[in-house]
Amino acid sequence: MAWRELRFVCDAAMADAISESLLSAGALSVSIEDADAGTLAEQPLFGEPGSATEAAWARNTVVVLINEQDDEKEVLAEAARGAGLAHPPAYVASMVPEQDWVRLTQSQFDPIRISARLWIVPTWHTAPDPGALAIRLDPGLAFGTGSHPTTRMCLEWLDHNLKPHDTLLDYGCGSGILAIAAAILGAEEVAATDIDAQALAATTDNAAANHCAVSVCATDQLPTRRYDVVVANILTNPLKVLAPALAAQVREGGRLTLSGILESQAADIIATYAPLIQLEVWRREEGWVCLSGTKPCTS
Repeated sequence: MAWRELRFVCDAAMADAISESLLSAGALSVSIEDADAGTLAEQPLFGEPGSATEAAWARNTVVVLINEQDDEKEVLAEAARGAGLAHPPAYVASMVPEQDWVRLTQSQFDPIRISARLWIVPTWHTAPDPGALAIRLDPGLAFGTGSHPTTRMCLEWLDHNLKPHDTLLDYGCGSGILAIAAAILGAEEVAATDIDAQALAATTDNAAANHCAVSVCATDQLPTRRYDVVVANILTNPLKVLAPALAAQVREGGRLTLSGILESQAADIIATYAPLIQLEVWRREEGWVCLSGTKPCTS
């Protein structure tokens, strides 16, 4: 069976209403994406822990899947009426052929070599180097497969800088890949936190698959303590908002490493953290940067 995919852009005020109305009109699935993702206009839905209440971005791409035999104009017209719109939205349609979605998804993730001793190996692959350290990973529904430059740079930083017996916090853990890497590389104690329940579940499952001890909790349940290393691979806006909270989690003399930052945004992040921790660019890759710094001792 083949399906048809419909895409259109709407504002935040209409995103939820039109999505619910589309499902009532017969859509098989509806998802909402940031229409400005990957650009300087990207707007992460993130605030201080426990305060992420927005449900949509300023500009949203609504992705709708319907049966091939359904009338797309009829579905959109009915959905528009149900959402209180005067007219159906302008849209782009494309065919989605029948495929083995599991195999297709898995084919997108091959083993990734991070360093001479560290690999990321999806659970459905055999480790290419049996003698290396392998992170067995099922990304699930959470971000973090190791294929993105920001994740790779954080993994490389850990491989180069993590010391035996360090304690580490992975803030915004996604799939748990950084926390698991830290445990495999010899960290004494590893904690991981995220605002997304799917990320927490993926991290828990992936840590178990790698036989790693990782303490996983939601950000609003994170214990008050300080770590030798805090790593956060998220996005520029939340990193700015979280500057006091992240710096507070680093012990004096400890290190903070941040990524998810475009090169053009590095100076802004460095300035934001300057009163707390002096950050420097540790590595650049494909237009992204990884920043790192040591928290000064006050005594």
